[in-house]
Amino acid sequence: MSIATKTGDDGTTALMYGRRVQKTHPRIEVCGAADELNAALGLARASAKHDFVRSHLLAIQKDLVVLMGETGVATEDLPRYVNDGYSLVTPEMTAKLDALVREIEAQKTNFKGWATPGETMNAATLDAARTVCRRAERRLCALKESGELRNAEILIYLNRLGDLLWLFARWVEMKSNSMAK
Repeated sequence: MSIATKTGDDGTTALMYGRRVQKTHPRIEVCGAADELNAALGLARASAKHDFVRSHLLAIQKDLVVLMGETGVATEDLPRYVNDGYSLVTPEMTAKLDALVREIEAQKTNFKGWATPGETMNAATLDAARTVCRRAERRLCALKESGELRNAEILIYLNRLGDLLWLFARWVEMKSNSMAK
């Protein structure tokens, strides 16, 4: 089977379980932004010099697969998705991000006001991933406004992830500055 199915040549795409929607549908916008976020996190992970960053980003990327799966299912097919054994975004996933935020803040990560991305390559990739995360969050808000978001935890998760990525970038900068002294 070829990757080029040609079924999307008319501007539609399939959700899980075969329902077809326009490629501009808010659900597809969320899936696309989450996919971009996962790729941006992969770039940040590949450029990371610290195992602390790499290992946590990999875990987050795995959680994003759960998020992308859930958002790639029409609301009416969500019970079937769960019955088929697929995971949903949970408060426990968000709690892991909250714990990581606390851990980084406990390390006296220094930040005041706005940060200018680009102090280091890895911090810049983390800041770029943060902006993609915020876009995914906005796209999710549009899906919520359309009445097609059943799991509000996804919005909380993405909001927390954006905060965490900002902190990660500052942490990387702090580590880089302390190594330069």
